[in-house]
Amino acid sequence: MISERSNIRLQALAFVVSIILMAVKFFAYFVTNSNAILSDAFESIINVVAGAFALYSIILAAKPRDRDHPYGHGKVEFLSAGLEGALIIIAGIFIIGKSFYNFFIFRELQQLELGILLIAISGIVNFGMGKLLEKRGLRTHSQAMSADGKHLLSDAYSTFGLLAGLMLVYFTGLNWLDNVVAILFGIIIIITGFKVLRKSISGIMDEADFELLENLIGILNQARREEWIDIHNLRAIKYGPVLHVDCHVTLPWYYDLRESHDASEKLAEMIRKEAGRNVEFFIHNDPCVPDSCKICRMKNCAVRQHDFEKKIEWNLETVLRNSKHRV
Repeated sequence: MISERSNIRLQALAFVVSIILMAVKFFAYFVTNSNAILSDAFESIINVVAGAFALYSIILAAKPRDRDHPYGHGKVEFLSAGLEGALIIIAGIFIIGKSFYNFFIFRELQQLELGILLIAISGIVNFGMGKLLEKRGLRTHSQAMSADGKHLLSDAYSTFGLLAGLMLVYFTGLNWLDNVVAILFGIIIIITGFKVLRKSISGIMDEADFELLENLIGILNQARREEWIDIHNLRAIKYGPVLHVDCHVTLPWYYDLRESHDASEKLAEMIRKEAGRNVEFFIHNDPCVPDSCKICRMKNCAVRQHDFEKKIEWNLETVLRNSKHRV
């Protein structure tokens, strides 16, 4: 299992690399006067700021829960992603404004070959680092690291597109195309920022992650036991790398406290094992009622009052409902 310290080291490396690449891109702008290259350089400022906050967020999210933060510090990762999205949008707006300005205040392009070479190298490095961060973030369920990885990948893709535009300018000699390319990529950058910001807000607002919930329901269906007569009111909230899950489980009314506890622990342990992440599970045990017999599949129940009639399928529609299921 990957340690939190390993994540911190990787994010620190990404932060240092982003500073170096920012310097390279601004150097490329100063030697070429290219607005398209400037758009890439300004996005690098966002990379540095966002990388710094992502590093801080990962360090803070790794801290254990305390009295003031009973659910831990993982929510800060959503703030990191939100700040990154907002900064990306601001950079895109500035790039578009600067490009329109240079339609009227013309600056001659120079040493475009050197600029193309430097931007190509920075794009390749960004792509590799972005892939590494995204893969690690998804594997360790780090929202901040995953968002930073996606941002670096989008930056790399825009850089590759930017290179195509610069090559077009180089071979045609039409310098005004430089501003057009910069505007196009300013729009792409703004769209990327809105996507990152939208995902961050949904996390802060505890918006239901239906893909995650479907995965949890699939795990429950795969290991479904007869004594789990019914599961409802399933909810899941992400706190950084920690997943908080709670639900109601209907068990036979004659189970004593120890039997109910053991059944709930088996369910929770199975989720933790199959989900492959740190899961905090809170289960509310409900006793079965006479109507529960119609959906109960227990074969050796001595107090059954109704015959089994129908198996309730566990899916998003049934398991998220806040009430016991009945035929």
